[in-house]
Amino acid sequence: MNQRVQEVLNERSKDGAFVFHDPKLNADLNLIFEKIKIVRGMTGYGWFANVIFHDKGEPKKQYAIDFWFKPEGEELKLMDIRVQKGPKRDGDSYTMITRLPVAWWWLPVQEHPGDMEVTRAWHVMSAIHNYIAANKDKDGMLELKDDKTGETIPLEFVEMHQPIRRLKKDGQYFACTDFRKKGSQDEYYDVDFWIDEKTGKLKVENVKIHKVPVQEDGIWVQEPRYTFEGMDFEVTQ
Repeated sequence: MNQRVQEVLNERSKDGAFVFHDPKLNADLNLIFEKIKIVRGMTGYGWFANVIFHDKGEPKKQYAIDFWFKPEGEELKLMDIRVQKGPKRDGDSYTMITRLPVAWWWLPVQEHPGDMEVTRAWHVMSAIHNYIAANKDKDGMLELKDDKTGETIPLEFVEMHQPIRRLKKDGQYFACTDFRKKGSQDEYYDVDFWIDEKTGKLKVENVKIHKVPVQEDGIWVQEPRYTFEGMDFEVTQ
């Protein structure tokens, strides 16, 4: 894992700094590697390396960034890179603050023995994240078709909302996510993922654009395409 992380850093570094596009900030970070803090493995899900960096121009600004790898034959395939903790100014220095919502692979840390016998929120989130990772293009965009306009829109995944909910009627799980339109700073789409486990495995069955960006007085706001009236949900922990 240490070697694989270093390979990714070498591939994506420029002028001595690791360049990472932070989807939440919609900005490129230029980071200097410090150390690999911890490597965690989850059977069936892969390996997660938590790596400490600091900003190239400000050494006090530290980041903890997760690298998610999955075994593929003899190789470790990079699935995603996400900021786990980012810097927040504290007087003349900075402290690292955990990004919210917490990435799904950190949620099992909070589980109690025996809880794994039922479907948990992080199981559902991992199914969605696997779907996004498997279907995004070479630029990291997930292309979704707008059912109303017929337009295919390239979208950058930003974050997944919590909590995860389950429909009492048919047992389907449901989660909201935020995506940003490629090339835009302010055009955000709310995308809904519907997941079931009829086959015994959680699978994304439907992906729908719930809210679209529209301009009001020069500001982008989200306009809902549909509501959840009449649907009875329960929260999945």
